[in-house]
Amino acid sequence: MVFQSYALFPHMNVRENIVFGLKVRKVKKEEIEKRLYTVTKMLKIDKLLDRKPSQLSGGQRQRVALARAIISERPVCLMDEPLSNLDAKLRSAMRKELKSLQQKLNLTVIYVTHDQIEAMSMADEIILINNGKIEQHAEPTTIYENPKTTYVAEFIGTPPMNIFDVKTIESFPFKIPENAVKVGVRPEDISFKEDEIKIGEGEVVFSEYHGSEIIYSVNVKGDLINAKLTEKEFLSGKKVSLYCKKSKLHFFDGKGKKL
Repeated sequence: MVFQSYALFPHMNVRENIVFGLKVRKVKKEEIEKRLYTVTKMLKIDKLLDRKPSQLSGGQRQRVALARAIISERPVCLMDEPLSNLDAKLRSAMRKELKSLQQKLNLTVIYVTHDQIEAMSMADEIILINNGKIEQHAEPTTIYENPKTTYVAEFIGTPPMNIFDVKTIESFPFKIPENAVKVGVRPEDISFKEDEIKIGEGEVVFSEYHGSEIIYSVNVKGDLINAKLTEKEFLSGKKVSLYCKKSKLHFFDGKGKKL
């Protein structure tokens, strides 16, 4: 197991922390040294073996905690929010390292996180839990493209899926599900150019510049709808019409379940 707080023994150096479990299980010294060399080389901490945890950076402590788990050569590893104490840049780098490590060692990793980016970028399968109950269990692409509930739809995505009342859309050129109460559409699936479905008209409340795209928040009949577009034009205060394709609409019933 890899703990959120690393849980390293402060009075032991890196070497002692990593091999502690093997010594307790009375693994032979030669085998311990062999595993220690392999694991520390892999995680690039082989030059830190004589340092105490207090002399390490957050990223280095995280690698030591990982090494301690990996050196046991168990087939399953539980990671409890292992990157939450790291800064954003290091967290991004460690995500790639962890994924690479998992594939290299062919480990089954159960990874607990509140960070949707970590879940989407690292997982083969995601179990999204809300108040102790499973909302959806699927591959990341399925979770994103076909959310089973409004909770999943609004939890995954930056910005999340727009969820609003079916009545916000004035008319549909097709028959909608009978029990549809809410409709959802991803911000990147919305356009200002005429398309199959007209969502509505409204005023741009504010424009959020993200470099490669701008997120426009539009007030449509009291609903704040986000549109993620590549147009580099700040439209705050202007009236716009929102459109999308029929295939990009998601319908939900009164309990928030996908229809």
